Amino acid sequence: MKKTYFITGIGTDVGKTIVSAIVTEALEADYWKPVQAGDLDHCDTYKVKKWVSNSKSVFHSNAYALTTPMSPHAAAKIDGIEIELKAIKTPKTNNHLVIEGAGGLMVPLNQGHTVLDMIKPGYKVIVVSRHYLGSINHTLLTVNTLKDKGFKVALIFSGNEHASTEEIIKKMTGIPVIGRIEEEPYFDHNVIKEYAERFKTSL
Repeated sequence: MKKTYFITGIGTDVGKTIVSAIVTEALEADYWKPVQAGDLDHCDTYKVKKWVSNSKSVFHSNAYALTTPMSPHAAAKIDGIEIELKAIKTPKTNNHLVIEGAGGLMVPLNQGHTVLDMIKPGYKVIVVSRHYLGSINHTLLTVNTLKDKGFKVALIFSGNEHASTEEIIKKMTGIPVIGRIEEEPYFDHNVIKEYAERFKTSL
């Protein structure tokens, strides 16, 4: 049975794109970033495509490609448009699909919708958590919001191990932990493939 995975984070710059590449490679899945804001020449789709080495994955076009690296609602305003949730249509595919969100769950898309509204029933959600002061609170808020909505949720930790943080998050959420992505000196298709092999059986 083909599955759809939605990759979200507890904030920005926590490792969502790296996780998206790893899951895409592990499942030889399709990849889709519905809303991209800023750096369109080196966007997240470009990065994932560069890191993925299998020949099966298809990389679907953004529903919205915005030019300013800001919250999508603000970036869209600068571009003179408004993001419409109904225009964000999941690509048709017979393959597994990995969807990468923008920022965290409560990042606004417009005046009435957030990234959370893009997650549909039946999606498996992977939350990327990275240790910093306040990350426990952000992780618990993110996971509990998803659980309250009835989603199946798993965690991936990103960065160097912080045992006390990870232990309390695991205990208080009770959700599966797929693994951790270490603080690697660099990421390329070989590193992504190594993690893909490691995580494959837990996806």
